[in-house]
Amino acid sequence: MENNKVKTVSPLAAYDLIKDDPRALLVDVRSNMEFLFIGHPIDAISIPWIDEPDWVINPNFAADVRKLILGGLDHDNGGHNVPIFLICRSGKRSMEAGKLLLKEGFHDVYNITDGFEGELNENHHRSTLAGWRFDGLPWNQC
Repeated sequence: MENNKVKTVSPLAAYDLIKDDPRALLVDVRSNMEFLFIGHPIDAISIPWIDEPDWVINPNFAADVRKLILGGLDHDNGGHNVPIFLICRSGKRSMEAGKLLLKEGFHDVYNITDGFEGELNENHHRSTLAGWRFDGLPWNQC
Protein backbone atom coordinates (compact mmCIF):
# COMPACT_ATOMS: atom_id res chain seq x y z
CA MET A 1 0.00 0.00 0.00
CA GLU A 2 1.40 3.38 -0.98
CA ASN A 3 1.73 6.02 1.73
CA ASN A 4 0.18 9.33 0.71
CA LYS A 5 0.96 11.24 3.87
CA VAL A 6 4.15 12.71 5.29
CA LYS A 7 4.97 10.91 8.52
CA THR A 8 5.82 13.07 11.51
CA VAL A 9 8.48 12.14 14.06
CA SER A 10 10.13 13.92 16.94
CA PRO A 11 13.79 14.81 16.65
CA LEU A 12 14.70 12.03 19.11
CA ALA A 13 12.71 9.41 17.20
CA ALA A 14 14.15 10.62 13.87
CA TYR A 15 17.69 10.37 15.23
CA ASP A 16 17.11 6.76 16.32
CA LEU A 17 15.49 5.79 13.00
CA ILE A 18 18.31 7.39 11.01
CA LYS A 19 20.96 5.62 13.09
CA ASP A 20 19.21 2.27 12.54
CA ASP A 21 18.91 2.52 8.73
CA PRO A 22 22.09 3.19 6.76
CA ARG A 23 19.97 4.11 3.72
CA ALA A 24 18.20 6.94 5.58
CA LEU A 25 18.74 10.42 4.22
CA LEU A 26 18.56 13.51 6.45
CA VAL A 27 17.85 16.62 4.38
CA ASP A 28 18.00 20.08 5.90
CA VAL A 29 15.63 22.23 3.84
CA ARG A 30 16.53 25.58 5.42
CA SER A 31 18.39 28.27 3.51
CA ASN A 32 22.12 27.92 2.98
CA MET A 33 22.73 30.75 5.45
CA GLU A 34 20.67 29.05 8.17
CA PHE A 35 22.45 25.76 7.54
CA LEU A 36 25.90 27.34 7.79
CA PHE A 37 25.52 29.97 10.48
CA ILE A 38 22.81 28.67 12.81
CA GLY A 39 24.04 25.10 12.63
CA HIS A 40 22.71 21.80 11.36
CA PRO A 41 22.39 18.17 12.40
CA ILE A 42 25.54 16.16 11.86
CA ASP A 43 25.35 14.27 8.56
CA ALA A 44 22.47 16.41 7.28
CA ILE A 45 22.63 17.35 3.63
CA SER A 46 21.57 20.85 2.69
CA ILE A 47 18.98 21.11 -0.07
CA PRO A 48 17.16 24.41 0.48
CA TRP A 49 13.41 24.48 -0.06
CA ILE A 50 13.48 28.27 -0.29
CA ASP A 51 16.77 30.17 -0.56
CA GLU A 52 18.35 33.50 -1.28
CA PRO A 53 18.54 35.65 -3.30
CA ASP A 54 14.98 35.35 -4.60
CA TRP A 55 13.36 33.39 -1.72
CA VAL A 56 11.24 31.26 -4.01
CA ILE A 57 10.58 27.54 -3.79
CA ASN A 58 13.45 25.57 -5.27
CA PRO A 59 12.10 24.13 -8.56
CA ASN A 60 14.81 21.43 -8.45
CA PHE A 61 14.14 20.26 -4.90
CA ALA A 62 12.73 16.81 -5.73
CA ALA A 63 15.31 16.25 -8.47
CA ASP A 64 18.13 17.17 -6.07
CA VAL A 65 16.85 14.68 -3.49
CA ARG A 66 16.46 12.00 -6.17
CA LYS A 67 20.07 12.54 -7.33
CA LEU A 68 21.36 11.86 -3.81
CA ILE A 69 19.38 8.67 -3.56
CA LEU A 70 20.21 7.39 -7.00
CA GLY A 71 23.85 8.12 -6.29
CA GLY A 72 24.04 5.01 -4.17
CA LEU A 73 21.45 4.74 -1.42
CA ASP A 74 18.79 2.87 -3.40
CA HIS A 75 19.66 2.83 -7.08
CA ASP A 76 18.10 -0.63 -7.56
CA ASN A 77 14.61 0.55 -6.62
CA GLY A 78 14.63 3.97 -8.24
CA GLY A 79 15.08 5.69 -4.89
CA HIS A 80 11.46 5.49 -3.86
CA ASN A 81 11.94 3.33 -0.77
CA VAL A 82 14.73 5.25 0.94
CA PRO A 83 13.53 6.85 4.19
CA ILE A 84 13.87 10.61 3.76
CA PHE A 85 13.89 12.75 6.89
CA LEU A 86 13.31 16.47 6.38
CA ILE A 87 14.19 19.16 8.89
CA CYS A 88 13.85 22.94 8.87
CA ARG A 89 13.75 25.53 11.65
CA SER A 90 10.41 24.56 13.21
CA GLY A 91 8.84 21.84 11.03
CA LYS A 92 6.75 23.95 8.65
CA ARG A 93 8.92 24.26 5.52
CA SER A 94 9.95 20.63 5.85
CA MET A 95 6.30 19.55 5.85
CA GLU A 96 5.71 21.49 2.61
CA ALA A 97 8.81 19.90 1.07
CA GLY A 98 7.66 16.46 2.19
CA LYS A 99 4.28 16.88 0.50
CA LEU A 100 6.04 17.74 -2.75
CA LEU A 101 8.24 14.64 -2.49
CA LEU A 102 5.15 12.46 -2.09
CA LYS A 103 3.64 14.04 -5.20
CA GLU A 104 6.90 13.30 -7.01
CA GLY A 105 6.63 9.58 -6.22
CA PHE A 106 8.64 9.18 -3.02
CA HIS A 107 7.05 6.83 -0.47
CA ASP A 108 8.89 7.00 2.86
CA VAL A 109 8.98 10.69 3.82
CA TYR A 110 9.27 12.02 7.37
CA ASN A 111 8.91 15.53 8.76
CA ILE A 112 10.88 16.19 11.94
CA THR A 113 8.47 18.01 14.23
CA ASP A 114 9.81 21.10 15.94
CA GLY A 115 12.69 21.17 13.44
CA PHE A 116 16.18 22.24 14.37
CA GLU A 117 15.25 25.13 16.68
CA GLY A 118 11.58 24.75 17.59
CA GLU A 119 9.09 27.54 18.12
CA LEU A 120 9.78 30.88 19.77
CA ASN A 121 9.42 31.14 23.55
CA GLU A 122 7.82 34.10 25.32
CA ASN A 123 11.10 36.05 24.91
CA HIS A 124 11.26 35.29 21.17
CA HIS A 125 14.17 32.86 21.55
CA ARG A 126 14.42 29.53 19.76
CA SER A 127 16.00 26.25 20.92
CA THR A 128 14.46 26.72 24.37
CA LEU A 129 11.21 24.76 24.00
CA ALA A 130 11.82 21.94 21.54
CA GLY A 131 13.80 20.90 18.47
CA TRP A 132 16.95 19.03 17.47
CA ARG A 133 19.30 21.30 19.46
CA PHE A 134 16.98 21.47 22.47
CA ASP A 135 16.96 17.65 22.61
CA GLY A 136 20.77 17.60 22.74
CA LEU A 137 21.21 15.74 19.46
CA PRO A 138 24.52 16.08 17.59
CA TRP A 139 24.97 19.14 15.42
CA ASN A 140 27.65 21.30 13.81
CA GLN A 141 28.04 24.98 13.19
CA CYS A 142 30.34 26.56 10.61
